Amino acid sequence: GIDMVHVPYKGGGQAVIDLLGGQIQMMFSGFSSTLQHIKAGKLRPLAVTGARRSPVLPDIPNIAESGFPGFAATAWHGVFVPAGTPRAVVDKLHGAIVRALTDPDAKEKLTALGFEIVGSSPAEFSAFISAELKQWGPVVKASGATAD
Repeated sequence: GIDMVHVPYKGGGQAVIDLLGGQIQMMFSGFSSTLQHIKAGKLRPLAVTGARRSPVLPDIPNIAESGFPGFAATAWHGVFVPAGTPRAVVDKLHGAIVRALTDPDAKEKLTALGFEIVGSSPAEFSAFISAELKQWGPVVKASGATAD
């Protein structure tokens, strides 16, 4: 069998250093901290955690394909504003963000880092967050994890 120990890190950078140095044997990480090392042949990806293969590494299977059907877990980024922010401000900010995300130069750079750009509407993002809370809330609660 395999003995697994969870090693908490405050960020991906130190974890990558420890993985490259052999202090740890594997990690779950986003592409932004590992892709350069994967492309240099210093790290070997085993699987991606999304529901489908990544366009950045299309030859790497996802975890569902690797024997865990239905598994999908992704990291995501979003922009939040305080509750009660006027709708006009939200719409203006959303428009500016979508324009930035669809700028060809920005899109190319983000995609090269492994990001899949969504730029959904505020309503769609809110629904996405609700689904994430429904899926992962019980997992976090069962784990006993707390925010310190």
